[in-house]
Amino acid sequence: MNSRERVNRALRFENPDRVPRDLWAVAAIAMFRPSELQTVSQRFPPDIVQPVDTGGTAASAYGTFIGDADANRILFRYGPSERASGTPCVAGTYVDEWGCPWEVGEDGVAGEVKHPPLADWKLLDAYQPPWEVLEKANWDDVDRVCGATDRFVVTGWHIDLFERMQFLRGTEALYMDLAHGVAEVLRLRDMLNDFFLKEIELWCKTDVDAVRFYDDWGAQQSLLMSPEMWRQTFKPLYAEYCRMIHSAGKFVFVHSDGYIDAIIPDLIEMGVDALNGQLFCMDIEELGRKYRGQITFWGEIDRQWILPSGKPQDVREAVRRVRRALDTGHGGVIAQLEWGKADPRENVEAAFEAWLE
Repeated sequence: MNSRERVNRALRFENPDRVPRDLWAVAAIAMFRPSELQTVSQRFPPDIVQPVDTGGTAASAYGTFIGDADANRILFRYGPSERASGTPCVAGTYVDEWGCPWEVGEDGVAGEVKHPPLADWKLLDAYQPPWEVLEKANWDDVDRVCGATDRFVVTGWHIDLFERMQFLRGTEALYMDLAHGVAEVLRLRDMLNDFFLKEIELWCKTDVDAVRFYDDWGAQQSLLMSPEMWRQTFKPLYAEYCRMIHSAGKFVFVHSDGYIDAIIPDLIEMGVDALNGQLFCMDIEELGRKYRGQITFWGEIDRQWILPSGKPQDVREAVRRVRRALDTGHGGVIAQLEWGKADPRENVEAAFEAWLE
């Protein structure tokens, strides 16, 4: 059974030969510990890869491509940006394709947008999304990547409606705007939505197995907004993304950090196939009682405490806890973890060892 079939079977609850693996490595790992990354990825080859070239550091804040050598030579790149400058994840300031300046305090981390481009709503009328990165991309490269690997190919980290609104407007200002019903918020939302609909349309025409979108909707113990506001303001847009992706015969993968239990039923209703969330922020056993068998839990193992500070035995027990609660025995789980800057290699290896028990 190859990786693509293994992941397909896990998503469909059709008895994969083992739990599929998915390793994310933050930029610091790829930049400063490449030999460790290579060792782990060779010992535990990932079943899931992304086709996107993340640039000169060979890494992004959200993971690195770990895949077949042939595919790695022909990775897809978005088109050149008219606004981007500098190097992501390197100390200093860089500007992304949306014109957001990121201040990076140390090499290997994502940084923060401290001076959002739309801090003054008067600038909204003249603002345009970076359409050129879609229009000038060579989308045929995606199919070449997919044809060069038997692994399951998921799109990269680019479709992030709510977070992009924060990067453009500023997080505190955006929350105040939402609370007060400022009209410009919906104008900004709809502008970005038009861009991401086009991006999803283009991805759906390729040979990728799944299209991924992400937004962090949770804080440590609750949603970042009321479930009612989320359902009114964002759910209809995300539901349309799911319809488009499924209509193209592809799976929907969604990532969201934080405590998001309140909207998991909505995600299932929308048709999300695989959900990556911070399980250890929630009651894992309760998640299993309510949702096991209805959605695939695409990781993760606790990266706040256990992976950076625990012992290998703590990591193994964390994996066993996830399996007891969420694994149906027929699929529905993916062995994903994010390898953070402070995480010992031994803990990453212990996690994947435990998934093989």
